[in-house]
Amino acid sequence: MTTEFTDLGLHPQLVQAVTERGYTTPTPIQTAVIPTMLTGQDILGQAQTGTGKTAAFSLPILHNLKPGQGHVQALVLAPTRELGLQVAEAMAEYGRYRQISVVAVYGGTPYGPQIGALRRGADIVVGTPGRLLDLIQSKKLDLSQVQTVVLDEADEMLSMGFIDDIEAILQQTPAERQTALFSATLPNQIRQLADKYMRQPQAITIERAQRTVSTIEQRAYLVNEEDKLAALTRLFEVEPITSALIFARTRQGTAELANELTVRGFPAEALNGDLSQQAREQVLNRFRNNQIKVLVATDVAARGLDIDDISHVFNFDLPQDAEIYVHRVGRTGRAGKTGVALTLLTPKEQWRLRKIEQYNRHKVTLAALPTS
Repeated sequence: MTTEFTDLGLHPQLVQAVTERGYTTPTPIQTAVIPTMLTGQDILGQAQTGTGKTAAFSLPILHNLKPGQGHVQALVLAPTRELGLQVAEAMAEYGRYRQISVVAVYGGTPYGPQIGALRRGADIVVGTPGRLLDLIQSKKLDLSQVQTVVLDEADEMLSMGFIDDIEAILQQTPAERQTALFSATLPNQIRQLADKYMRQPQAITIERAQRTVSTIEQRAYLVNEEDKLAALTRLFEVEPITSALIFARTRQGTAELANELTVRGFPAEALNGDLSQQAREQVLNRFRNNQIKVLVATDVAARGLDIDDISHVFNFDLPQDAEIYVHRVGRTGRAGKTGVALTLLTPKEQWRLRKIEQYNRHKVTLAALPTS
């Protein structure tokens, strides 16, 4: 039996806003999370990006809010500015018929406008841990009456070193609040956080039906570290690339690689944590509008990147983690199109590729580099 949004007991104005965005049938995570969160219960959700979890936690929060109370009623923590903005925009969109005010706060931009927005009154605050903590410590943000806290992409916040900040923020909220934690993976530290700050959470796990899509052709090329750039250049010369996303391990690596490709006649731009929010938006818009065809990014910078027609994903550096590989590769072959994922593999990383294949339940073809 299929569930519709109208069956979930949500406020009619929320259902109207969701329907106008073209959604009628909730995703599995929405069907599982929404009714549970509406009752005020804590949630420990394991779900990947792209499963629809933003609406899963946003709609119950918006349903339970009383607009215009003059204090912050809900708080969402996100690892990156990009994801925070995306969540804030979605919540504002879903809540637009209920006159709910959503304020996004994040680092890398001036404090003034964010403090001004908080002063005017925010029902919901969405933010990155560092900036949230700054605003709390300078008495610009009061969380003493928050009813619901959401930790989104908790594993990513952990890997970015935010765990102490998160604890400090949680300690500023009422003990009897509702807490929802979402994470693609549940390492020990995340489980400990849940044990400490959550009350008998309902565990919800949404498995992806397939680890990576069958419409994605996956190939790996065995090269020495110092030959990677030459190998990448050669692949660029022969592959029918319409737009490409290249993953590098470090911020510095993204900038250097983008420069090297541009010098070789393949204009590329870097997407990394060193960019201001405005610069980041400009880079993304140029990529979306096909003004640039190649983006070189770190994993953290690419979180929340929603672009459907990327023809090629390149792993210039193989990720440490099989799940990150799946996240990267899943950026191509979307919306029913085919895609190509190419990995430059050094001899000492071969064992890691085998681990990825086991996790992925999919063989990556070892291919020979095209000759000059």
